[in-house]
Amino acid sequence: MDDLPSNTFRDRRVLALKLGLAALWIAVSFGASYFARQLDFTVFDWPLGYWVAAQGALFAFIGIVGFHAWAMKRLVPEDALGTPEEGA
Repeated sequence: MDDLPSNTFRDRRVLALKLGLAALWIAVSFGASYFARQLDFTVFDWPLGYWVAAQGALFAFIGIVGFHAWAMKRLVPEDALGTPEEGA
């Protein structure tokens, strides 16, 4: 009864992945908007900092979500396939 479940190592890897991606998400959220102010020249009559914060962060978030889906499919392949419904 005191033994750890066999999937403890996998759960730690999944947790580490989620924490790492959450830290990256926070860095992109605050880092892009903070440092974008220093880019003070204009592109198409809009400040470049606006484009970096608005578009660059969006692409980074899409990349984070895509990487999370890909990594979870590799880390937990039995969950990616789905389980057959019992009693059906």
